[in-house]
Amino acid sequence: MEVTSCEPEPYEFEIAHLRGLDLASLRACWHSTFGRKTPTHLPRPLLFRILAYRLQADRLGDLDKDAVRLLDRMAADAGKEADASAARPKDSADRRLRPGTVLIREWQGTPQRVMVLADGFAWQDQVFASLSKVAFAITGTRWNGPRFFGLRDKAQTAKREAQV
Repeated sequence: MEVTSCEPEPYEFEIAHLRGLDLASLRACWHSTFGRKTPTHLPRPLLFRILAYRLQADRLGDLDKDAVRLLDRMAADAGKEADASAARPKDSADRRLRPGTVLIREWQGTPQRVMVLADGFAWQDQVFASLSKVAFAITGTRWNGPRFFGLRDKAQTAKREAQV
């Protein structure tokens, strides 16, 4: 009979330690781990996740060659799609929100988070058919949903207003 230990592995303690570090300390860990300055655009949660992944990969082994090849292929395909969409003129179809997108808007000092679903928008455990209905539920007044969440193209809006 094999006895397994319930004791956490040493790297798990290190990850728990990383979780409690502030941004400056995570940046110092990044510098010691990767030998270069932290990219300034990375927020604390992402720094933590990258460092935790690197720690696990160093201790347990990184991805195998097939997985790396698959991810590289997926990234290349995504890059091709991004290049193709950048070459196309933007129209309403290109600006559609994809399921999984989270919209955040602060309203009266409280952040409001809305998740885009395939068939609507989720806010506070309710599903709404449109962003305008979500905006109404948040504010109690009628709003254009995309405008409320800052999705309207400001240049087009200014141009339209100048024509009036």
